[in-house]
Amino acid sequence: MCTVVLLRQPDHPWPIVMAANRDEMQSRPWHPPARHWPDRPDVVAGLDGLAGGSWLGINDHGVVAAILNRTGTLGPQKDKRSRGELTLEALDHADASEAAAALAMLDAGAYRPFNMIIADNRDAFWIANPGGSRAVFVTAIAPGLSMLTAGDLNDPEDPRIRRYLPLFRGAIRPDPSTGDWMAWEALLASRHHEATSDPTGAMCFLLPDGFGTSSSSLIALPSADAVNPVPIWRFAGGEPGTIPFLPVTSFPAPAIHP
Repeated sequence: MCTVVLLRQPDHPWPIVMAANRDEMQSRPWHPPARHWPDRPDVVAGLDGLAGGSWLGINDHGVVAAILNRTGTLGPQKDKRSRGELTLEALDHADASEAAAALAMLDAGAYRPFNMIIADNRDAFWIANPGGSRAVFVTAIAPGLSMLTAGDLNDPEDPRIRRYLPLFRGAIRPDPSTGDWMAWEALLASRHHEATSDPTGAMCFLLPDGFGTSSSSLIALPSADAVNPVPIWRFAGGEPGTIPFLPVTSFPAPAIHP
């Protein structure tokens, strides 16, 4: 169960600030964010070594996309396409609204259930494939701080959201301009969970079978009038709190939306 925390703050120098923990089997091969795809030279993303897609990426237009499994759907399924393809498909678009409109037209039955976040410096969307006979749906994300795991956006029944959404909302907000992410880094590394729940209710965990938090990201998208309009991506290639966050350095100045 991965987690994305999204702070939308329109008219701010950093209108999108995001934190993401990836939870996966530790044995599943992956590569850190880079320009891995010759046919998509404008995409910087993590590479899933098993299926070739990605769980999180940014393109040079300033669009960020992340995909998460829905509850009970970990791993591939023989008759379904890889959900990691959808991150790359979203990043084929020059803005978030175009990407969300395109993904709304997906054949939901071709994929296992998923959640997605797609955002740029103007808009942000939650895209969900709930599974069963239900179609893919798209919901605009309101300004403020939201959290997504394997269920619905800001779902109060999810133990991780119930515990950590108030903590993120109450924490000192990151200041990407000065590099101050301290409060969010501490929350991403937190192993605290509700006493009645299993360890997967924590932000960071590792189960005996090898399933756990495999990497962590901190991302900020600059506004259109930024002096230096380059996204920030700080990446920890392991459990946050154990592995340091280091800058992803693959970004030229993108075509940020006016």
